[in-house]
Amino acid sequence: MTLSVLESAAPAAEPVLQRLSLVGRTRAGLSEALAEIGVPEKERRMRVGQLWNWIYHYGVRDFAAMTTIGKGLRAALAERFTLDLPEVTAEQISTDGTRKWLIKMAPTGPRDRGAEIECVYIPEVDRGTLCVSSQVGCTLTCTFCHTGTQRLVRNLTTEEIVAQLMVARDRLGDFPNRLSPEGAFVPKDGGRFVSNIVFMGMGEPLYNFDGVRDAIDVISDNEGLSLGRRRITVSTSGVVPQIGPLGHEMSTMLAISLHAVRDDLRNELVPLNKKYPIADLLEACRTYPGVSNAKRITFEYVMLKGVNDSDSEARELVRLLKGIPAKINLIPFNPWPGTRYECSDWDRIERFSEIVFRAGYASPVRTPRGRDILAACGQLKSETEKLSARARLMLDQDEASDAPLAG
Repeated sequence: MTLSVLESAAPAAEPVLQRLSLVGRTRAGLSEALAEIGVPEKERRMRVGQLWNWIYHYGVRDFAAMTTIGKGLRAALAERFTLDLPEVTAEQISTDGTRKWLIKMAPTGPRDRGAEIECVYIPEVDRGTLCVSSQVGCTLTCTFCHTGTQRLVRNLTTEEIVAQLMVARDRLGDFPNRLSPEGAFVPKDGGRFVSNIVFMGMGEPLYNFDGVRDAIDVISDNEGLSLGRRRITVSTSGVVPQIGPLGHEMSTMLAISLHAVRDDLRNELVPLNKKYPIADLLEACRTYPGVSNAKRITFEYVMLKGVNDSDSEARELVRLLKGIPAKINLIPFNPWPGTRYECSDWDRIERFSEIVFRAGYASPVRTPRGRDILAACGQLKSETEKLSARARLMLDQDEASDAPLAG
């Protein structure tokens, strides 16, 4: 007897429900998670507060540790969700203590192997600064920046941005009652944990406005991660229409990647300048909400030998910034394979700094950190690509070894 298609077909397998992590979610996101498992609406606000405290203040990785929540709810949460952090696939530690993590995000679909981004931790005597990424890759193609040579893959989600801080605090033992991992650089002296966040990693933060805004809300919430907004700096290459909204909605410190005092040169170094020229950018800075001597704008200026480092350009920089409460960060160029630029000589950098300083502006020369592991400003990219290629090769080799032998 011939069976019909329906009779012969195997029963369809039940779809496997992927457990999503709650780490990085906003309060609204946690409330949605509670609704999914049937928590009554009148109870959710209290439960969100409990989850928030355990996830962001204590950094717990297991629902069983949430002792203020009943066992039944903990079990329901564990059945549907996780508290997993993204995977750290590589960690490099510079001779100066800077750490760079290659972080692999959870896959977003069946064909997605998980996006990889880089995050850098810079320990100093009086602070610990975490440089976070807002995008996978970048779309701006700044010619002096290695990250800019990598194509844009996608924006990071709010959860993925917050998770970078969670990973850093977890790796450094920077949660209450949590020991630092063996061999950690950061001692328990209260001064070298993550105290500042800079959105200066991969990507243009203002092209991921909503994701960055919501991440800052989570990071700055004083019942959780508790980083004040004045300890958070958002750096932009000059997305002028979003600078005002950044101030109104995020109230963070602002940094501008300037790097040139003439439009023709900035068009080359920062091609976004063709759309938003220097005059428009500086006008947006003059009207930035809350700007004052107590809340100065940082202007970043990479020192490129024979390109933008003359005395006349230092004087023009001072003229352009007149009337803007500002600090000027002079950044020695950090070389990367294949670049056509060189770092300005040290005496040239000092002369440039002196001109700016005498005009009344703080003009610190940023000490390059993590150069030996390609973790310094403008270097984030190449090691990720090497590691990604290596991972793909290993995966291909594994797949080949699992394949049946021919013949």
